[in-house]
Amino acid sequence: MILEECDMPRREFAGKTDIGLKRKNNEDAFFISPDQYFCLAADGVGGAAAGELASKIFTESTIEAFAGNSSRSGKEIQHRVQKAFRLANDNILKHVTQNPNHKGMGCTAELLAFSDEGFIIGHIGDSRTYCLRNGQLEQLTQDHTFVQQQVEAGLITRDKIKQHPLRNVIFRSLGLTKEIELDLLNGIARPQDFFLLCSDGLTDMVPDDQIRDILCSEIDIDRKVEELIETAKLAGGKDNITVVLAAVY
Repeated sequence: MILEECDMPRREFAGKTDIGLKRKNNEDAFFISPDQYFCLAADGVGGAAAGELASKIFTESTIEAFAGNSSRSGKEIQHRVQKAFRLANDNILKHVTQNPNHKGMGCTAELLAFSDEGFIIGHIGDSRTYCLRNGQLEQLTQDHTFVQQQVEAGLITRDKIKQHPLRNVIFRSLGLTKEIELDLLNGIARPQDFFLLCSDGLTDMVPDDQIRDILCSEIDIDRKVEELIETAKLAGGKDNITVVLAAVY
């Protein structure tokens, strides 16, 4: 558990990543910065050490992007979020240029940062950010996947996604192209809100209603993280599982 104390509403952070039950290495990463009021989760793509390295590069690039920042204005925090993604993308592509054997490496990424006015989310890929408010769980981000496009086009129903043979095909990730298409979301953070950042190792295994029930339980924030990961493992743990929670009080 990590607490931050300041004139802003109190925020509590917790996070963990787990290799799961089927993978030989963990390509996910997470990071929490209580001093700079942000947290992140990343899921590497590209296989073996390359995907793991891409997640690490996103983490390091975000730390660099927020370094030395003392402003809590929404405009400044949004600038820092955008800078983090641009810097990470450039650093991944630079690494691949220097290490051609890692061609194809990248990562999906979630970055949640709090400002004086509220929150800002940067999102790319099929990792997700949710908000639990008044007992209702809402997925704030939209998956950048083939099956999500099929759902939006009315070609398949949402309940068919997990069985679709192309469910793991993503259209956006860091390290894919020189120019990135980044989703930016912002809003007001209210007391008792819970924000969940996670890799698809959680959401592919655990339905939203079960995630909501765990987040609504009376256990502390660290235990909520543990419960989410253990539930994903009990359901099969087919992928790496990363969970980051930010609570507002």
